[in-house]
Amino acid sequence: MRVLLVEDNKLLAQGVMLSLAKEGIQVDHLPSYKQAEVALNNEDFSAIILDLGLPDGNGADLLKLWRRNGISLPIIVLTANTDFDTRLMCLDIGADDYLSKPFDVRELIARLRAIIRRQHGLDNNQFSYGALNIDFARCEVHFRGVLVSLSRREYQLLLEFAQSAGRVLTRNQLEQLTYGWDEVGSNSIEVHIHHLRKKTATELIKTVRGIGYILTETV
Repeated sequence: MRVLLVEDNKLLAQGVMLSLAKEGIQVDHLPSYKQAEVALNNEDFSAIILDLGLPDGNGADLLKLWRRNGISLPIIVLTANTDFDTRLMCLDIGADDYLSKPFDVRELIARLRAIIRRQHGLDNNQFSYGALNIDFARCEVHFRGVLVSLSRREYQLLLEFAQSAGRVLTRNQLEQLTYGWDEVGSNSIEVHIHHLRKKTATELIKTVRGIGYILTETV
């Protein structure tokens, strides 16, 4: 899961990034309207956390621009304004949810999970696909009833496959969704997939030659 955080408060952004990383969520941070305006042109994200009070523009205008351009990613708005009209405006112009500052980062994580679940048609924090079971809330993976110990990157990668079950993901998509703007080695995705197969089953992640990889319903 890769999230774009648009927030000009550096300390708040660092705290959110650290907390989300512990949940296996890759976060890329931008502090301004101008940077965020073009960030989605060639990048893949799972969701956006957007502050309304940006130093060089109104986050509400950015939200409206994204929606006009057909960007349907789930968006949570952060606002220091707690009045009812502001909250109503955020929802009316396309926000999926909102949080008033100050907030507990645990609530942000729960709301983030909820809007992404809805986007992928999941009813709760459990994902089951053949012998694979993922508990998103606990960041736990079981395969054939056995708890599987995964590194943070392996878990992030498996989440992307789970949220795109039945769909082929290219290597470039997996790199963006798992690493974001972090440095990535030339064969990092292949190494992580090798480890995932070794810890579960070789047939769990199928190579689609010349295209990418797909999660299979392994029993």
